[in-house]
Amino acid sequence: MENKITNIEVQKRNKKRVNIYIDEEYKFSCDTEIIYKYNLSKGQHIDLKDLEEIINEDNYLKAKAAAFRIIERSYKTEKEIEDKLIQKGFDKNIVERIKKLLREYDFMNDVKYTQAFIKDNIKNQGNKKIQYNLSKKGVSESLIKRELGKINKEDMEKYATVIAEKKYSQLIKRENDTWKLSNKLTSFLLSKGYEYEMVKAIVRKITNISEYE
Repeated sequence: MENKITNIEVQKRNKKRVNIYIDEEYKFSCDTEIIYKYNLSKGQHIDLKDLEEIINEDNYLKAKAAAFRIIERSYKTEKEIEDKLIQKGFDKNIVERIKKLLREYDFMNDVKYTQAFIKDNIKNQGNKKIQYNLSKKGVSESLIKRELGKINKEDMEKYATVIAEKKYSQLIKRENDTWKLSNKLTSFLLSKGYEYEMVKAIVRKITNISEYE
């Protein structure tokens, strides 16, 4: 016997996968979809080239299932999905096939992700922090700048003022020195990612220190 399928056994714990035995020895396991796609059957002879293709196709199906589990939990950027699949040990070529599939069905769209991320965070984060967080997720700098550029500066200042007033009401209970209070409020707003000039103007308005720098 040479490269002959001697048994196809359904796995006990996962009925969607089968164990393939060649020449009476366990060779590999695969999705049942592979059996139908390649018309595999007991007694069939199979060459090494076909065997390699079958194993590669099974890895693709496993990567596809893993990708859908990833996006099922929460929407991800292209880079996040790619990194997670590579971490799981999938080949780069297979990962590229998965990314193409997800793009085709609009399950992976960095433009939509960026727009949604900005919408969800614009009321409590400044543009610098939003830009930093999106960059960490692998979104391109040009895309981030383009979408942040659509945000009205007056709206951004309004959101920052609301946050600043809330923080100020907390700080004033513990701090009587106006300059120290102003510095703490400034540091807080800068840590939220707001531009320095905007922060300076908001702090001046709230603390009534006209000469504050």
